[in-house]
Amino acid sequence: MPDAAAHPFFARTEAVLSMLRRTGQHKSLQTIEGPMGPTVRLAGLGECLCFCSNNYLGLANHPEVVEAGIKGLREFGAGTASVRFICGTFSPHLALEARLASFLGAEAAYTFVSCWNANEALFPTLCEPGDLIISDELNHASIIDGVRLATVIKKGLNKAVFKHNDHADLRATLERARGDLAKDAVIWVVTDGVFSMEGDLPDLPGLRAICDEFGALLVVDDSHGTGVLGATGRGTHEHFAMPGSAIDFFTGTLGKALGGAAGGFIAGPAGAVDLIVQRGRPTLFSNALPVTVALSAAKAIEVLDREPQRVQTLRDNTAYARQSLKTAGFDVVDSPTAICPIIVGDTARAISMSRRLLELGVFVIGFGYPVVPEGQARLRVQISAAHTREHIDALVDAMKKL
Repeated sequence: MPDAAAHPFFARTEAVLSMLRRTGQHKSLQTIEGPMGPTVRLAGLGECLCFCSNNYLGLANHPEVVEAGIKGLREFGAGTASVRFICGTFSPHLALEARLASFLGAEAAYTFVSCWNANEALFPTLCEPGDLIISDELNHASIIDGVRLATVIKKGLNKAVFKHNDHADLRATLERARGDLAKDAVIWVVTDGVFSMEGDLPDLPGLRAICDEFGALLVVDDSHGTGVLGATGRGTHEHFAMPGSAIDFFTGTLGKALGGAAGGFIAGPAGAVDLIVQRGRPTLFSNALPVTVALSAAKAIEVLDREPQRVQTLRDNTAYARQSLKTAGFDVVDSPTAICPIIVGDTARAISMSRRLLELGVFVIGFGYPVVPEGQARLRVQISAAHTREHIDALVDAMKKL
């Protein structure tokens, strides 16, 4: 190993870390000493209210979800120690994928160890040279990197970005591109279902209409919408009273509302999903989702189907939290989602406020550059169906003390 004192890499790394510490932007990772819930036990801090998890439905520590994972470990072991096309696949994977497809109203689904993997698989596998991918400028980093990877692997694949939720800009981009594309070129329009830093939604019916006009396919990463939006938690499309068939491709996660462990998926036309199985690099060169997660996620969907009132409880809790924070004088971004961003401006200030809240027994994360643009740092409060009004009142009281 090179001498750390002399090698330029280590000097460069320490310079960046020193700058982050000096400017108050250095992040500390908290250690959780128990299960995820509306409260968590943090090392050195004790029991704290948790308002930073994506555990939207309160299912991460649900007894049935936990037991399903334990049963999977007992019956199937840790895994196949290989990829699915070599060693085969476990029956719980097939059952989960069928359930996901039915849940979303798609023909088929395939699971991955994360939604990041799913977005890395979709575009490089299904897009071809000459196609055009158009992405909302505030899409998640996994979409951005999936598109970038696709343009590297498929030379001649075109990409463009349209202004956030700006249909006029999307239409202008499509108009400019239409004359340059071959007749058999495929246009892909991709958007988040919920934009996680703002908590806002795309106009999915409007996007669907534009895609139909230009013959484009619509891809929605609904990681923060699945289990959260719509009367039964199907997601952003259900929020807009659209059937699942109105979305050409879903990508999403099992690591938020649907159990909270890990995992991602692609759902869409059966032929396209089969092509992902045949040609997708994350499917050909990466192990399957752990079977414990597959079973716990399937159980989470079962609980959601059985107890749709969890979605309404989440909605009621979020409305109460948002109004209480506004009444206390905070600038909370409006949204139909469970994400309540409180804009504070400066990155170091957001991190400092987050640390002070921890001292007050409230776990809320401050987000700043490069996760959000300079000057738009925020505290991102995230609500769960498992929170009580007393939890939310305690959050607001702590915020007032800031």
